[in-house]
Amino acid sequence: MDELQLLIVADDPLVRAGLTLLLADLPGCQVTGQISSDALADALEDPTAPISSFGRADAIIWDLGWETPATLPDWPDAAIPVIALLPDGDAAAEVWAAGVRGLLLRDLDADQLLAAAQAVARGLAVIEPSLALDLLPTAGPAAEALPVEELTPRESEVLQLLAEGLTNKAIAQSLNISDHTVKFHVNAILSKLGAQSRTEAVVRATRLGLILL
Repeated sequence: MDELQLLIVADDPLVRAGLTLLLADLPGCQVTGQISSDALADALEDPTAPISSFGRADAIIWDLGWETPATLPDWPDAAIPVIALLPDGDAAAEVWAAGVRGLLLRDLDADQLLAAAQAVARGLAVIEPSLALDLLPTAGPAAEALPVEELTPRESEVLQLLAEGLTNKAIAQSLNISDHTVKFHVNAILSKLGAQSRTEAVVRATRLGLILL
């Protein structure tokens, strides 16, 4: 692989600068841009301001800070693999469901971060072992209530692909169905799981054990 191009996303400008410096002296990578999560979210929603305007990137390094944002970006829309840096595992399932391809703790070193970026750029998923348990469905009295109506086999297929971060178009291509049919299935999934968004649906399905991550 040629020199890896990385985009740094963090709300704190000092964190963005720190991550850039952390990676600056490593051979095989280059930080091509820095941006806040709000600015990136605006860019993802604005077709006239594509993400490429912040520098070509093979992977995104996203530092969440010490608190999980109230609204998470819809990372599949970025079409670039994302590594999320978390302070702990409290929001690991929710962040994973937002479409990231890597979950790591914030206290990792530069070599670990670069190795993870190289892995996700090759299409692999990277999860810090201590965070893996946080992705498993909960059990016991506090577990989520089962869906009012059971998912159909096709809806289960669509849900699994949603959990893997695929867009509606990619799901349609994978299952050889139309975009319209995918939207129909997604709406049915949201209704049956009582979810307001794709991310919430995946989180609930994960906790219910309906999908495998």
